[in-house]
This record gives sequence, C-alpha cells and structure tokens, in this order.
Amino acid sequence: MSDATTLLWDDTVLPFQLDASDIRGRVARLDGVLEEVLAQHAYPPAIESLVAEMALLTALIGQTIKLRWKLSLQVRGDGPARLIATDYYSPTDDGAPARIRAYASYDSDRLGQMTLNGAQPFDLIGKGYFAILIDQGPDMQPYQGITPISGGSLSSCAETYFAQSEQLPTRFALAHGRSRLAGRDEQWRAGGVMIQHMPKLGMGAAGDGGSGEGGLLSASDVLDEDAGENWNRVNILLDTTDELELIGPGLAPTDLLLRLFHEEGPRVFDPQPVRFGCSCSAEKVRESLSIYSAKDIGHMTTDDGIVTADCQFCGAHYEFDPETLGFEATKGADDA
Repeated sequence: MSDATTLLWDDTVLPFQLDASDIRGRVARLDGVLEEVLAQHAYPPAIESLVAEMALLTALIGQTIKLRWKLSLQVRGDGPARLIATDYYSPTDDGAPARIRAYASYDSDRLGQMTLNGAQPFDLIGKGYFAILIDQGPDMQPYQGITPISGGSLSSCAETYFAQSEQLPTRFALAHGRSRLAGRDEQWRAGGVMIQHMPKLGMGAAGDGGSGEGGLLSASDVLDEDAGENWNRVNILLDTTDELELIGPGLAPTDLLLRLFHEEGPRVFDPQPVRFGCSCSAEKVRESLSIYSAKDIGHMTTDDGIVTADCQFCGAHYEFDPETLGFEATKGADDA
C-alpha cells in the first residue's frame, strides 16, 4: 500500500454490515488522533495503554449511535488507575469530523509499585465500574448505563455493558502500540474492529441471571439458536485477524473486511473522519463558576489576584479577574 493510501485511512471509522449474518460493525484507525490525545499528558506506559484502548473503544461505539452531541466513556476503579475518561463529539455538519478527547487520573506511587510487581494495565483499575453516558444536548435527558468492571480488558467491559444493558451481543478486536514507518518518526498507531448483532423482535434474555462473570449477561444469553450460529461463525472469523492487520500500514480496512468476512456479504458505508478536539472554553469555565459566591471565588483567587483553571483534557490554561466570576460578579467579562 502506498503512503497516500495509508494516510487516507488514518483517523477514520468505517461502518460495515454483514448481510448473511445480520451483523453490523465498524473498523477504526486512530493514528494521528491517538498521538495528539496522548501528547497532552506525560502518562506512564501502563496508563497510556489504558487511554489508547479507551479512545479506540470510544471511536467505535460513538459512530454506532445516532448522536446529536456527546458520548462519554468512563472507567472508575479503586486501583492506582483511578479514572479513565473519554468524550466523542458527533460531527457538527455533513462531512465534518467527529472529535475525541481523553483524560486519566492515577496514583503514581501505587502505580509504580504494582508495575514493578508485574501487574498488567487492566489490573491497575481494580474493582469499580464501566459507564457509558450519552448527552444529546440542551433540553434532552442524558442517558447513563453502568456495569461492573469484569473480564480481563476494557474491551471485555464494553462487551459486558452491551450484553447486560442493551442486550446486544458485541465483540471488539483491538490493537495499539508505537511503531515507526520508514523515514518517519515513531508514533502511536491503533486499530480495531467492532461487531454487533443487529436486534430482532423478541430477542432477549431469559431468567434472572447470565452466564458471564458474576452472573452478568453474555452474548449466548441473548441470542436464539440460529442467531447464535451466525454470531459464533463471525466471531471465529474475527479471531483470525492479528495485530499487524489492525495497525500495520499494509492492509486497508476494506481489504481487511474482505479477508475476514468475504463469505458473509460485507457492505461498507461512508467512512467517518475523526480528529482530536476539545470543547473547553473561557465561557464554559465562567459558566461552571457562576454558582459560587464572591466569598467562594475569593478562596480560589491566587496571590497574584487572578483565578486560574486548566483543562484536564487538552491542557488549556485560563486566567480570570475574580470580580467577573460567580453570581455576585461586579464586572462583566468584557470589562476585565
């Protein structure tokens, strides 16, 4: 594949459908996007790995939802990796890119000790929950779905979420890492495939519990016999892919789909470009501080007589005149 073709597919999500098996899916490549996401912070390697996997999941899931504004994924745990948070902003216009941002919070002392003892990145989360939040914008009720941390990866958590909360059998095959193309600097590359069984009337779980970890539902609990055969067959095909096919420069997503699923009648749709992007602004910071009194604002004021705020996602730094903040402000923002 030429460099031009490689660049064509970088930072895109390609929707597809397998007509022979009632399965839909997405193929994602996040190369430049992931590079920018991780460049905002100097995370340790184990945290970078978790953020990379979470960003890839966010791109794949976000593109499957009829989203008006924002999809958020969050993982919170009692381990040293305390929080992994990502946001996916839907395109503002036809042909415009979707935007992704990500942030992680961690305990560096505990992280270092567990890493020295051989802990894998997922082990650093501990017990906690995986959440998907959908915000369709003003005057719309936000949606939130939560499932316990389970399985051995963030991908497994997402699969459990869809089986448990949506009763949609879902599977991910993901890969990420740093690599170097000839004549270029080393950079992050990430790629993955998501498949999801299309819902049918009457398809659903029976009984009070599932066959998954801790009694959670799994794909086998929500599929009838015929659908289960289709699902198992496509999963076996997906298992034949390898890391190089997902993140290497030698195979376009369309060619990957043909190699994996040519007997399943794959159809592709328009690809969605994805970019790194943050929604922070001085106006939004002011809005978030509008609930505070002048006394509260005074506690936030530095010795230099200003109030500062930093965006956790992109690192943007904001400075404000304290008299322009809060519900007791004595100056307008334009007067500062």
